[in-house]
Amino acid sequence: MHSRLLKKRKFIKKIPIKSEWEVERMRIANRIVAEVLLVLKEVICAGMSTKDLDNIAREEIEKRGARPAFLGYHGYPASLCVSVNSEVVHGIPSSHRLLAEGDLVSLDLGSIYEDYYGDAAISVCVGKPSKRVQDLLEITEKSLYEGISKARAGNRVQDISFAIQNFVESRGYFVVKKFVGHGIGRNLHEPPEVPNYGKPGRGPLLKPGMCIAIEPMVNEGTSEVRVLADGWTAVTVDGSLSAHFEHTILITKGEAEILSKV
Repeated sequence: MHSRLLKKRKFIKKIPIKSEWEVERMRIANRIVAEVLLVLKEVICAGMSTKDLDNIAREEIEKRGARPAFLGYHGYPASLCVSVNSEVVHGIPSSHRLLAEGDLVSLDLGSIYEDYYGDAAISVCVGKPSKRVQDLLEITEKSLYEGISKARAGNRVQDISFAIQNFVESRGYFVVKKFVGHGIGRNLHEPPEVPNYGKPGRGPLLKPGMCIAIEPMVNEGTSEVRVLADGWTAVTVDGSLSAHFEHTILITKGEAEILSKV
């Protein structure tokens, strides 16, 4: 879940450096998120409602000894964000929203384990994807790993941002600029903000022990989005497709450790 939408958030000013015992709790919280997203990916099918997915997500998180991170967060009414086709992020699950064959669905999920947060997102296709959908999924997921490759101690935040933007735009797609990634730990949203666009060599210095959520959102037609009347659901202004992938990572002395992997 992205920080830019939450205008009333209160960040502590300094970027927290996590101790080993804090990182271990975050490993568990993020592994739970990764496991539940895998469950959702396996069960999603045409005819399901987006609320069905939300119910499964909440049940799976709780049976693993954690709590849903998004439920009630700044008033968000569900445990899972389910964004379909032209919906970019923060789609609210509904029993009236039924999935159809070929739909592109982005699933964004968070958990809390012993007061520490996990956060990750995937995008999937219901049934067999068209080439159009498959290409967008591949580019978006690859852009996430391009960003992660720059998440190293001694680099700066916008080294990550530039890597994502450069990869996406070189393939003819557009990064969403309204929403950003974020630091994470004892709070769902901590400093620093991690944009998906920028210039290399700028932004806060990355240091071992920092935990951040990197989450490119990639649109087909334009970077512009708007938020619907529900105050949450963001959609592409031109109705084009959008995809979203996210990992929570730990900055180390070498390559970043991806915490939100099974």
